[in-house]
Amino acid sequence: MKLVILDRDGVINHDSAQFIKSPDEWKPIAGSLEAIALLNQRGYRVALATNQSGIGRGLFDMATLNAIHDKMHKALAQFGGRIDALFYCPHAADANCNCRKPKSGMIEEISKRFGMDLKGVPSVGDSLRDLQASAAFGAQTILVRTGKGEKTLAAGGMPDNTWVCDDLADAARRIITELG
Repeated sequence: MKLVILDRDGVINHDSAQFIKSPDEWKPIAGSLEAIALLNQRGYRVALATNQSGIGRGLFDMATLNAIHDKMHKALAQFGGRIDALFYCPHAADANCNCRKPKSGMIEEISKRFGMDLKGVPSVGDSLRDLQASAAFGAQTILVRTGKGEKTLAAGGMPDNTWVCDDLADAARRIITELG
């Protein structure tokens, strides 16, 4: 089985310093939905791993998060794409949970759900914490320049052998070309 792990905000959709708190605020980055559909067409299962501390902060509730994800799923379906599994951490940063990236609890759950070792599995994010969580399992880390990506790149300290791509569409092309 081929698998790819994606972060949400800043990778699939535009991010906001004020959080994505409603379906209306969820806006896909140009080419991201087509990129997921292309990965699906090439046999990739797609798992989403996203920190959603807005829930823990009381900025939105589970019904709203579900509505945001429903909008994302419907938008993806229009391009023939799908997300096979969605994992999120609802905790605020000070909760010290194991699921909030850069800790690797969500990534471990993805490994269990799909019953596979994640060594070499492409994992796309726009922040250092996305990369760190996946690197702990030997995944092929990929930084996109969208979202917080440029700031992350400038700060450095990324895991060894991290690929840097312009956006999710660029990352999908490279995954297909280099990993099959």
